[in-house]
Amino acid sequence: METSRSVAHFDLDAFFVSVECLKNPILNGKPLIVGGGERGVVAACSYETRKFGVHSAMPMKLAKRLCPEAMVISGDMESYSKYSHIVTDIIRDKVPVCEKASIDEFYVDLSGMDKFFGISKFTRELRESITRETGLPISYALASNKLVSKVATNEVKPRGQMEIPFGEERRYLAPLSVQKLPMVGQQTADQLRQMGVETVRVLADIPMEMLANIFGKHGIDLWRKANGIDESPVVPYSEQKSISTESTFHSDTTDMAFLGNELVKMTERIAFDLRQQNRLTGCITVKVRYSSFDTFTKQATIPYTGSDHVLLRKVKELFAQLYDRRLLVRLVGVRFSHLIPGNYQINLFEDTQEMIHLYQQIDHIKRRFGSDLLVRAVGFVGGENGGSRRRDPAQSAAGREGRGAWGHDESGRRYVH
Repeated sequence: METSRSVAHFDLDAFFVSVECLKNPILNGKPLIVGGGERGVVAACSYETRKFGVHSAMPMKLAKRLCPEAMVISGDMESYSKYSHIVTDIIRDKVPVCEKASIDEFYVDLSGMDKFFGISKFTRELRESITRETGLPISYALASNKLVSKVATNEVKPRGQMEIPFGEERRYLAPLSVQKLPMVGQQTADQLRQMGVETVRVLADIPMEMLANIFGKHGIDLWRKANGIDESPVVPYSEQKSISTESTFHSDTTDMAFLGNELVKMTERIAFDLRQQNRLTGCITVKVRYSSFDTFTKQATIPYTGSDHVLLRKVKELFAQLYDRRLLVRLVGVRFSHLIPGNYQINLFEDTQEMIHLYQQIDHIKRRFGSDLLVRAVGFVGGENGGSRRRDPAQSAAGREGRGAWGHDESGRRYVH
């Protein structure tokens, strides 16, 4: 007899907007946009604004044209990160396995809990606890897998709840548009539409072999999704996951320009790795080891980000607090931790369309030619002062070869654990 899993997907409703309304209740029920200025883009919008066709990542000028009465708020990533942590703690304290899928959504594996609790009742009470303790509205759906629970949550938002019984996954998905399936973008949807496929029901009835011939490996994935099949596990969330890099110098140094340049290059390198993994960091640690082998670290919790210019600012600040100018430095390191899934658009309210486009182009070049090819001018010796001093070749070699796993000075590896 086939056994079923019980997976709940929780998603905070219009999270950025909800936090703003919590801070200023007078905003409740009004059309709101969280985003940048005239040249920026929409990071989030209220349901009242969405009725006019406004959506995230839309240019602000177009959003204001569609909904002229909307109030624009610049956004407060520090507050959003704070409330995300609060909700995370509430869920983790109450469930056996929790996966933090982004800053505002979570998967919870409740399989087997029916032996001790009623899963439906437990899930409903968890939602009520989150709203009661934070004041934030949240929706959820309970199903046998992550795929179906996520789709269902999106359908019942805002302030909704739904349960899809085991065995009903295909029937539930059938009448929905193919674009309701996760990772089915506009290009795939247009191609399916040209084939006469607009609903999940029609897609599910196409033989898997035919979809594989048309779409390749992606075709098999489409068929599985359309049929409500998803065995992907709920991955336990851990604040300890990190990504880091270090440089051990062949010659100990007090050269501030050189040390600053090394920190810039290391930060940009692992920030690129972070974005490639579609992750954001909520904590930065800077490490310094002196010639005496005494080692010190300085850590700071930050609003979730994956942006070079934000990360560099904090790395420099931590290094300035940490560094003793009288001592020779043997090693410096940078680590990002408190990682969550997410992408650069989390910072849309801070940046212009030009800045976002610049990051996209930089990452495209780095993917194609290597992450060390393109660095900020300040990443070169003398960059900050306009000079062009030469540095010790031995130190230059150490900068290239001394990228170590955190705590393993000369292994030459970078890692995520």
